[in-house]
Amino acid sequence: MLEFRTQGFNGYAVKYSPFFDSRIAVASAANFGLVGNGRLYILGLTPKGIVAEKWFDTQDSLYDLCWSESHENQCVVATGDGSIKLFDIGLDEFPVQSWQEHKREVFAVHWNLVAKDTFCSSSWDGTIKIWSPTRPDSLLTIPTHSCTYSTSFSPHSPSILSSVSSDSHLRIFDLRTPSSASNHLTCSIPIHTSPSLQQQQQRPISSPAIPPSEALTHDWNKYRSPIIAAAGVDRLIRSFDIRSPAQGPVAVLPGHEYAVRKVAWSPHVSDILLSASYDMTCRAWTDGSAMGADGGGRGGFPQQEEGNIRMRMQGRMGDPLAFGGGRELGRMGRHTEFVMGVDWCLFGAEGWCASVGWDERLLVWDVRAITG
Repeated sequence: MLEFRTQGFNGYAVKYSPFFDSRIAVASAANFGLVGNGRLYILGLTPKGIVAEKWFDTQDSLYDLCWSESHENQCVVATGDGSIKLFDIGLDEFPVQSWQEHKREVFAVHWNLVAKDTFCSSSWDGTIKIWSPTRPDSLLTIPTHSCTYSTSFSPHSPSILSSVSSDSHLRIFDLRTPSSASNHLTCSIPIHTSPSLQQQQQRPISSPAIPPSEALTHDWNKYRSPIIAAAGVDRLIRSFDIRSPAQGPVAVLPGHEYAVRKVAWSPHVSDILLSASYDMTCRAWTDGSAMGADGGGRGGFPQQEEGNIRMRMQGRMGDPLAFGGGRELGRMGRHTEFVMGVDWCLFGAEGWCASVGWDERLLVWDVRAITG
């Protein structure tokens, strides 16, 4: 495990470069993001450890970031003053572009992985905006009418994006539809809903009713285009099939003791995802879709000892909230404060990831070490 100290700044988000396996960006904020400056770190993984190649200070806290998919040196950050800034790490001090349209804190930014020429942002002001790095104004504004903590383009389509909000709903937008048709909204799924009656007949214990709660994070599965995982304040991770929005979650993964701040599907294995939580842990899960519930080894993740598998399976089968055959594969508990962000490395051996938290630390570690 490698470590870098973000001295005086609490980590909020971390992203591996899509171009270099040795470059990581961290969005951070002074004073836990309540008041004060922000800092964007550009870090390099070297034989001597993690080194800061460059950093940029901002007047307000940084809550999220994403790398450009078209320019290897550019990075977009979301700030607490409602602005969005584009930095070029080949230049010093100042952003190359800045946009100020959101009325409140910007909590998420995400680059279009297919078209590669646009990115989206979401804010506490209840809107999602689409941007081009070459345009001074936003291309489109989509109202959600609720504090929107997370938004993302589908990795399978250039025109489909999603969001989760404080009203406990997962929304799907298709930009190919007319704007008059509910502002491109094609699907709205209540995240807190229980699995459908037909699904519950396949299990011996029915799920108790769950009240609505704020949804903080979501992520598209990289291999199964209709599958999205979402999580938030109620501590549960759920996956949904957007082809059947009325059926409720296809998997429910309980286990975290406090709110889940970030989920990220593996770029290497279709049924594996990581989560980061206020309970100071990062956890690896299988959603049970790829024979994961039987404990078998799969692409790069070693098979676990039979006794450990049996013990974990017995514990999950007794949890009335669990559904879909998924389970926790392991956890990393080296952070000493809220874990705010986690991301997978796209390159090299399957399983390397990075996490950041309010303990002013970036940790780079191998998921296989906690699942073996």
